[in-house]
Amino acid sequence: MVKKRVMFTFPEGAVEEPIIYNLGQQFKVIINIRGADMSEDRGWAVLELEGEEKDIEDGITWVTSKGVRVDPVVDDTAEG
Repeated sequence: MVKKRVMFTFPEGAVEEPIIYNLGQQFKVIINIRGADMSEDRGWAVLELEGEEKDIEDGITWVTSKGVRVDPVVDDTAEG
């Protein structure tokens, strides 16, 4: 199992979908929310993803297909 820290940036419209929940359910990824700021129409979340490398990568591909920007987090400055 590996761990990856990423930042999801949700565009307008994507905040209403349960993307983080579905990521954990569909791709067998354990998700730890390290920080987040959501409004009615947009937001961001810093997440620690734990699981098999392929499951995490497949999950990230799925998340980006939903219009969410995914960036790696190399330090803790993005946490709120």
